[in-house]
Amino acid sequence: MNRFLLLFLAAISLVSCESNIVFSETRAMDGEWGADEVVEFKLPQLDSLKSYDLFVNIRNNNEYKFNNLFLILSMNFPHGKTITDTIEYRMANPDGSWMGQGIGNVKENKLLYKQSVSFLEEGIYSIDIAQAMRNNGNVEGVTKLEGITDVGFSVEETTKQ
Repeated sequence: MNRFLLLFLAAISLVSCESNIVFSETRAMDGEWGADEVVEFKLPQLDSLKSYDLFVNIRNNNEYKFNNLFLILSMNFPHGKTITDTIEYRMANPDGSWMGQGIGNVKENKLLYKQSVSFLEEGIYSIDIAQAMRNNGNVEGVTKLEGITDVGFSVEETTKQ
């Protein structure tokens, strides 16, 4: 019995050591995400010979009033170039239930930003994330987006298949 337990624990530790996450950082929001509030993440120096998948990690609670989320993401290169994307993510199922993982009223969503990216320029890259939500019929954006509790960003080494 003890040998099986030891073998089981050894197998679990080997599996948990095979994480392909090379960067993960999360910022807590103070109950709301302002329209002019940009969340910045500075990435570590990454291997230019490898490719990476980039993810936005969002935690929301029941105070979030929308079924989607519009984000403006900017990737800032070390030598001044910037790539900016506006992306819509689905946050709720058609029946109104939240998507994502979690128990209770807080759900975490791991949202794909870019796939198989190579960081060819030497230096520090940064990612800026801003919310771009609007109410239907309004030109002005939502000034205080409630219900987003945390904004994060993660980089994972692309798995070869």
